[in-house]
Amino acid sequence: MAMDIDFSEYRLRCQLRGHEDDVRGICVCDNGGIATSSRDRTIRLWSLDQPKDTAYTSSKILLGHTSFVGPLAWIPPNEQFPEGALISGGMDTLVLVWDLATGEKVQTLKGHKMQVTGVALDGSDIISSSVDCTLRRWKGEHQSEVWEAHKAPIQVVRRLDSGELITGSSDSTVKLWKGSTCIHTFSGHTDTVRGLAIMPGLGILSASHDGSIRLWALTGEVLLEMVGHTAIVYSVDANTSGLVVSGSEDGLAKIWKDGVCVQSIEHPGCVWDVKFLENGDIVTACSDGVARVWTVHEDKIAEALELESYTSLLSQYKGSRKRVGGLKLEELPGLEALQVPGTKDGQTLIVREGDNGVAYAWNMKEQQWDKIGEVIDGPDDGMKRPVLDGVQYDYVFDVDIGDGEPIRKLPYNRSDNVYDTADKWLLKENLPLSYRQQVVEFILQNSGQKDFMLDSSFRDPYTGASAYVPGQPSKSVASKPTFKHIPKKGMLVFDAAQFDGILKKISEFNSALRSDPGQQSLSLSEAETERLSAIAKILKDTSHYHSSRFSDDGISLLLKLLKSWPVSMMFPVIDVLRMVILHPDGSTHLKRADDENDTFMELIRKVTSSPLPPNLLTSIRAVVNLFKNSGYHLWLQKHRVEVFDAFASCYSSSNKNVQVSYSTLVLNYAVLLIEKKDDEGQAHVLSAALEIAEGETLEVDAKYRALVAIGSLMLEGSVKKIALDFDVGSVAKLAKASKDSKVSEVANDIETLIKQS
Repeated sequence: MAMDIDFSEYRLRCQLRGHEDDVRGICVCDNGGIATSSRDRTIRLWSLDQPKDTAYTSSKILLGHTSFVGPLAWIPPNEQFPEGALISGGMDTLVLVWDLATGEKVQTLKGHKMQVTGVALDGSDIISSSVDCTLRRWKGEHQSEVWEAHKAPIQVVRRLDSGELITGSSDSTVKLWKGSTCIHTFSGHTDTVRGLAIMPGLGILSASHDGSIRLWALTGEVLLEMVGHTAIVYSVDANTSGLVVSGSEDGLAKIWKDGVCVQSIEHPGCVWDVKFLENGDIVTACSDGVARVWTVHEDKIAEALELESYTSLLSQYKGSRKRVGGLKLEELPGLEALQVPGTKDGQTLIVREGDNGVAYAWNMKEQQWDKIGEVIDGPDDGMKRPVLDGVQYDYVFDVDIGDGEPIRKLPYNRSDNVYDTADKWLLKENLPLSYRQQVVEFILQNSGQKDFMLDSSFRDPYTGASAYVPGQPSKSVASKPTFKHIPKKGMLVFDAAQFDGILKKISEFNSALRSDPGQQSLSLSEAETERLSAIAKILKDTSHYHSSRFSDDGISLLLKLLKSWPVSMMFPVIDVLRMVILHPDGSTHLKRADDENDTFMELIRKVTSSPLPPNLLTSIRAVVNLFKNSGYHLWLQKHRVEVFDAFASCYSSSNKNVQVSYSTLVLNYAVLLIEKKDDEGQAHVLSAALEIAEGETLEVDAKYRALVAIGSLMLEGSVKKIALDFDVGSVAKLAKASKDSKVSEVANDIETLIKQS
């Protein structure tokens, strides 16, 4: 999947300002207009500004819904509607039809019991979906058919050109319907399916709360999985050119080509909806109340002034989310605060300097403020503040709504209005607003504002940070036996790197080669050293991974060093490789090299023929990072036996980091082979994991990851019986006695599983 040279970046074309609250939905009308729906209860129509056809102006406002408006669909002009019509669905449970010639609502379709989440035109009938789990077919204002299409809320409905309907639901599936008969269920997402689109000529796209987008053939086969968003994906759309666009809670609209993200467009808020226009431009709906059009056509790009003001809006937005030592950056005083003398020796003050918070201490003797240094978010009160979607909060609660739905995360800051927090969260999760009071009470109880105890004993096992779990679930937020640590979803990677240290080590080794007459020819020229620094520079700049590119000669230099440098000097070079793997363009380059020269297997053979801990450590971590990119999944599956044979000694290594890295490899393999339904591979990984779990002297983290692999393989894989034959019970019993709470908890999960069999 080579990166396409002819992909042009999307740039801002214009902003559609007018809504007073989140823009929730977009409908592209065939007459060249755009319709947007909003939380402000209105729908706005936008038409091309005639004098300069780059911008749109608001041409009509449709008033009639009594609560926020979501899905929209277009009815092409006909006898009844000479200028076309619009269908809208709302939180008020209504489906409304609007005549665009007059802007008046002409039909009110009443019947749904809860929020309407999807509307579609099927011939002359209207189809609607709802949180009430039903699909309804309407002929005029008359409801001609109602059926319970899923056992959980339906989030979206679309009609295929061939006449079938598709629905996405909180039960994590997509269903294909002929009439009211389900002809196929697509299972694979691990959380709510929120958005659907048609990929011309190929199949169906689905966007999910699990953070991924999938492309399915109508037969049910997964053709592509697009992974890159860091939060709920709300919407997806495709263009005849083969591009795909997705919108997410993480504030990005991502553009994908052949399953690879080629651009991420930042927004000052979450992106609720995304749609392609006929000409390939993209419309996005954002929670800041603005819809925006993005273009690849040079002559349509916005004026420099508008582009600049958008850039500053983004940095302001990021600043408002950045927190320093538990304080909002934007609320810190500026340098002028240092004009005021302190009152006692050692008194501290944090002021804002640029994008950072800097601490000063008052020096009584000298009567001046002494700079202590930059404030990094350290643990406050011995607690690391929980993070959700990259933002820190005072609390992130786990909420179990029952009904077999996934556990959901509810973030809350004590400075926020608790009712606003509840409303926003219910909207985000598409839950009925009737839960509002209950959610408010839940937050107040669990944030200790009604003298309730917090369960602070929970620690996130991968990052070691604390999170809060509700101690007292309120009545209908039922808790049921769930597993605390299994199944593991997603891949772990090693993405931290000290580039300065790595480059320093390479230059040290290079000097040694240069001063040894026998090895002088292996040393790097000045230009080559520069090339390595250029690679490190690109890798350091993580916020531009979507657009930065490596030079071919930089990557080939890296591969040359891996081949030619003495084994004892390889580890810093492998460490650079490990990071290049995580970069989209880097991994594309490496994939090409690997297809031609079997780079990775060669490297593994070279490293393990004379095993040195630093080489083992860096090369296992490099292989672990390959899991992040689904383009390597086939390679990993194919070379499983060789990879495990090569690193087999690592589980008993005396180096604790090598142990943890090896058990991470085992855990990633478990996740991959469960997904690929590879039974033979699962049995192999299970035995590797059991070997670690039974080991005596093992590092806690290594043991923990091995146990999570075992539990996940038993719960979701096909090897539960094999595990029981291997006496997994006694492994769990041993681990349950561990002093480390996460090890004993996952052992408890495994015991629960054994009891169920």
